[in-house]
Amino acid sequence: MGVRLFIWLLFIIPPWVKGQDMQYSQFYAAPLQLNPAMTGVTELTRMGANYRKQWPGLDYDFQAFSAYMDHYSFDRKSGFGLSLNSFQESNLRISLTDLSAFYAYNLQLTEDAQLRFGGQAAVVRRHAAMDHLLLSDQIDVFSRTISPVTRDDVPDFEPYSYLDLGFGMLLTGEHHWIGGSAYHLNRPHLSFYTPHFGDRLPVKYNFHGGYAIPLNAARTVFEEDGPDLVFFAGNYKQQGPFRQLDLSGQIIYRSMLVGLGFRGIPGVAELPNRDSVIALIGISTEGGLMVGYSFDYMISSLGMQTHGAHEISIRYQFFKGIPQSRAQKSRILRCFKYMM
Repeated sequence: MGVRLFIWLLFIIPPWVKGQDMQYSQFYAAPLQLNPAMTGVTELTRMGANYRKQWPGLDYDFQAFSAYMDHYSFDRKSGFGLSLNSFQESNLRISLTDLSAFYAYNLQLTEDAQLRFGGQAAVVRRHAAMDHLLLSDQIDVFSRTISPVTRDDVPDFEPYSYLDLGFGMLLTGEHHWIGGSAYHLNRPHLSFYTPHFGDRLPVKYNFHGGYAIPLNAARTVFEEDGPDLVFFAGNYKQQGPFRQLDLSGQIIYRSMLVGLGFRGIPGVAELPNRDSVIALIGISTEGGLMVGYSFDYMISSLGMQTHGAHEISIRYQFFKGIPQSRAQKSRILRCFKYMM
């Protein structure tokens, strides 16, 4: 790793460590991390998983895994969900695991418009280890040797847990959806030592939307067999001083899906935005299985010596209920059926 790249990393890693939120390029395929109000939004039973490996070309990389399940109850007009998320950062060996419960209520505004309110409660387990770090007093520049011990006090970081809360709203129409969410509302402490001012996790705000355009005008987005679609989605997020815009456009044709995305703030060149162009390919089956793969090509100053990022999403959804209620499937927005 070159000296210039190492200096850049010194500025990049602190935001990741402080933010604690792994970002997915396929943000629309991680719906419960995007907005708690998306719990049960497909009005089906849905199970999914996401995996991301970022910067595999470096000595230290980031990995994230998420698994989720949600279900919509027509009787209660409510969605219920669970998710399990894991994040590992290999430099400071910081790891987080959280188990979240979700609930969303669906308020019917008109025949086509619905307003959903959702909440999240999570228990997070956090751990770090720095016993492998090389400190300055271990290096002898004259003898060109490295001592295995240090005089500095490197304490053991005992794992600890905390409660994390989130809330969101989502408005859906015949062809579109728009919403906003806030995570870490209770601003949990991050310090491994006695909590003090400045060690609280900032609230993360998301503002997002999507629009589906049927390619076959003779069909509608509610038709069960479904049209081919052009689908656009975007998400703006801000956490503390850091902000980011994710954009994605996809074409869904029969069982194939291809797309192109962008991450960053156009016209803003600061490194924390981590600008990338994202290529996506996926397949979907009539049985409700959807698999997507995306690759991040970095266009920021860090460059492709990081080898970008790889991401895989898998989702399976089906209708669960009495046979007389299966006609409810015709109400599903196609943009949610495919992408969420």
